[in-house]
Amino acid sequence: MSCTPVRSDNDKCDKEPYFEAATVAIAYCHLQHGDMLLDDELKQTFDPVFADIRGRATVADNFIDRNLYRVYIATLWSNVVLSPEEVGIEEDDLEVLHDLVLAEMRDAIGSSESMKDLYQFISSKDGEKAMQEAHITQTHKDLLNYFASMILDPEGHKRWMDHIRDKQP
Repeated sequence: MSCTPVRSDNDKCDKEPYFEAATVAIAYCHLQHGDMLLDDELKQTFDPVFADIRGRATVADNFIDRNLYRVYIATLWSNVVLSPEEVGIEEDDLEVLHDLVLAEMRDAIGSSESMKDLYQFISSKDGEKAMQEAHITQTHKDLLNYFASMILDPEGHKRWMDHIRDKQP
């Protein structure tokens, strides 16, 4: 099976780094079969996404803004986990992709953070400041904070979602 990353002209927004499902589509791979991607295929599929994120977070020739990079990686992970089918992968691919994302973070910013650490950053004052500096929309911030609540406090998140469902008519 051969996968070719594709990119549409709508993947970037001139006003802000836009990592909604359209940007994650950089990694979209048209699969002939419903099979899980092999580790190498998954890496090959997401390498252009990682390169794009590094490019967006680079503020000088070789200097990556660590906080901005974290916002972008958190956005990527949130979108992929919430809708893996939109980027042409299956839920079973997420474990391997998780390891690839952590390896990418180590390589790009020397961070040995876990996903939990990443979302703790998103929920922090520094994370809030980084999101403001990235000029992301309120919807984008809500997505990251929503996902952070799922990772950092799964029981509290479940109670909150149950409360919201109970209030709906």
